[in-house]
Amino acid sequence: MGLVQREIEKAGIPTVGVSIVREYTEKVQPPRTVYVKWPFGHPLGEPGNIRQQRAVILEAFKVLYSSTTPGEIVDLPFRWRRYDYDSYAEPKSFVPIRE
Repeated sequence: MGLVQREIEKAGIPTVGVSIVREYTEKVQPPRTVYVKWPFGHPLGEPGNIRQQRAVILEAFKVLYSSTTPGEIVDLPFRWRRYDYDSYAEPKSFVPIRE
C-alpha cells in the first residue's frame, strides 16, 4: 500500500496508511502511516466494534492533517480488546497545515 501512497502523493493528493506490520512499513517508507499492533486482517479493529474502528480512522485523519515529517509512523495507543473506547476523546475538528 505504501508504494501506491507515494504515487498518489506525487499527484498532489495527501494520503495516510494504517499498518499492522511495522517492519514492512519501515522498509517501504510510505508518506505517513499510523501503526496498530493488531492481528492480521484487522487494521481498523474488531468486526462490529464501531467505537474502536472510528477511533482508528479519526486518529489516522489527525495524522493526515498534522504530520510534517515525510515517512512518519505514528504508533497509536490502542490495544486489541484492552482499551476503553468509551473514554476516547474524539477530535473536535481537523485543521490542515498550511505551508
